[in-house]
Amino acid sequence: MTFFKKEKNITKEDLIETLKKVRNPIRKQDIYSAGMVKLATVCDNIAKVQVELTPQDEAIKDKIKVDIEEQLFPLGLKEFKIEWTTAHHEPPHEAASYVGVQIKHVIAVASGKGGVGKSTVAANLAVALSKMGAKTGLLDADIYGPSVPLLMQKVGVHPEGTPQNKMLPIEGYGLKLMSVGFIAEPGQAIIWRGPMIHKLLQEFFQKVEWGELDYLVIDLPPGTGDTQLSLSQLIPLAGAVVVTTPQDVALSDVEKCVSMFKRVNIPILGVVENMSYFQCKKCGEREEIFLHGGGEKAAKKWGCDFLGALPLKTSICEGGDRGTPFVYENEKSEESQSMLKIAQTVKEKLQQPQTTIKISRV
Repeated sequence: MTFFKKEKNITKEDLIETLKKVRNPIRKQDIYSAGMVKLATVCDNIAKVQVELTPQDEAIKDKIKVDIEEQLFPLGLKEFKIEWTTAHHEPPHEAASYVGVQIKHVIAVASGKGGVGKSTVAANLAVALSKMGAKTGLLDADIYGPSVPLLMQKVGVHPEGTPQNKMLPIEGYGLKLMSVGFIAEPGQAIIWRGPMIHKLLQEFFQKVEWGELDYLVIDLPPGTGDTQLSLSQLIPLAGAVVVTTPQDVALSDVEKCVSMFKRVNIPILGVVENMSYFQCKKCGEREEIFLHGGGEKAAKKWGCDFLGALPLKTSICEGGDRGTPFVYENEKSEESQSMLKIAQTVKEKLQQPQTTIKISRV
């Protein structure tokens, strides 16, 4: 609440005209014309303004607040107060209408922190679903650290355009692929704010010719941030797979992901424990380097299904560096069989009523 010395009598019309000078850079409109101002009243030079934000507006809330204060200050109000509310409904996005018509199921693969092999799991889950006969795509939504070009041996490859000004996804290992790594030059740093990430993700659905897909697997960046929030608003996600490692510290990492997805009404398909144990390439001896059972404990504690465990093997690391998914390279290996079982479980869960598509409008 801010106080000023009274100088002149301010009307509601004065207040509204002043608010029209505050622009929302995401919507490219002033906040009044964009329908964000839900209440604007003045009584005895005391003003009250109520502003409604959508989740994508949250990234610029501080800027909007400062701009409102800068515009209201010269009016000579005795006092003003800004209240913030959250929009519960938004007009449907073109991207959301595309999903469900041409893409049946969108699966997000997430982790509470980096370095747990999330991208490797996402890539091999997509390949496993493809090997089971499904039309599958893989979208690399890790804008700051895209891994799909390397994991799929497509570094330096760029998508072709169509006469309709759309992009054709890169194809490899039976998948349709898209990543910011196909657009930026190798090694180029991506330094973007939330609204730019939101726009790029929107274009990954509106301007990429995915065609008809049974599954689109999305490799999310680690943690909980702009990308996750934008996706929950842009498209209907069928469910999320959370990747973690065996340590007990995994409990807190899984909690972050589960909490995030629950807040935006996205079903949790289950937890995958990666690097569950080390298996020597030469002798086959098994050793639990990172202890054991953290992923299963986390799944049980937070009410999720445990989908399965994957070993830490030299062959998996070598395959990732070569750009050859382990499921594609050797379907009969222990890790491939585990991943195929995980993919089969995900497929079955998506056919159950409780994991049908939900759209969050928070």
